[in-house]
Amino acid sequence: MKVYYDSDANLDLLKGKKLAVIGFGSQGHAHALNLKDSGMEVGVGLRKNSARWKEAEEAGVKVMTVDEVSEWGDVIMILLPDQTQKEVYENEIKQHLKAGKTLAFAHGFNILYKQVVPPKDVDVIMIAPKSPGHLVRRTYQGGSGTPCLIAIEQDATGKAKETALAWAKGIGGTRAGVIETTFKNETETDLFGEQAVLCGGSAELIKAGFETLVEGGYDPELAYFECMHELKLIVDLYYEGGLSRMNYSVSDTAEYGGMTRGSRVVTQESKKEMKKILNEIQTGKFAEEWINENKNGLPLLSKLREENKNHPVEKVGAQLRSMMSWLIKK
Repeated sequence: MKVYYDSDANLDLLKGKKLAVIGFGSQGHAHALNLKDSGMEVGVGLRKNSARWKEAEEAGVKVMTVDEVSEWGDVIMILLPDQTQKEVYENEIKQHLKAGKTLAFAHGFNILYKQVVPPKDVDVIMIAPKSPGHLVRRTYQGGSGTPCLIAIEQDATGKAKETALAWAKGIGGTRAGVIETTFKNETETDLFGEQAVLCGGSAELIKAGFETLVEGGYDPELAYFECMHELKLIVDLYYEGGLSRMNYSVSDTAEYGGMTRGSRVVTQESKKEMKKILNEIQTGKFAEEWINENKNGLPLLSKLREENKNHPVEKVGAQLRSMMSWLIKK
């Protein structure tokens, strides 16, 4: 596996080109401002009534409607939520994709599941920072960067990879390292990680642990600290040095207890269910479910959001966090 760094990317490839960033949210503001600070000509595309219009103008970038910026731009990066990309693409971007232009994404969902089908005479690339947008911006400003993935779906010009690397350099990605993958692999691993481990798996583990302690007669506050608050400390150790760093840093009691009991919680049955989840992603079953959920007005997601908001761990946590001055400050 080759990792690309600053010396492997040529930012000059983007000089003289008009870079259109659709959206000014978490990723949108980071891409637009980092590229601007890298000396590029950047335009941001928003709805005319967008609350972010003024914010983008005050940040010093050119702001247009999505339709206008798509006509103006040579490279068009779509940084909108997955569920809105198809409609915006069909109504405001598609008609402006002339031969030789580049259509870019930071996640492969809409290309992989054919919600967006670009013409054959444009480059289709991905530059996906492995970090939330505010960290993409913050690390760039601090002189470092966040690792990125790049992928090439269509190379109509013969320069798609060079363009992707240049964009990654412009947002700071090549400072940290860039790995080439495919739209398929990025999308499927990203969805699986979110569902089975990062968002779904961790949240259910926290709730189950909290409930077990409370049902065992322990104070909810103690349960919160053990199952939610301290998790950050452990995750930080994973981030710094993997499983070994975590086990080295905790007590011998914690290490032994974790190694001998963890597999009784996350069992082979859990892994079987993970494989089912991966299969639903690979076959497109999850994508179809999510697309239909949006078409129907998000009835299940709304219900689950309400249930999650009312879970005791959220209520206890809100009270405890209100007493943590450093969190209030943030």
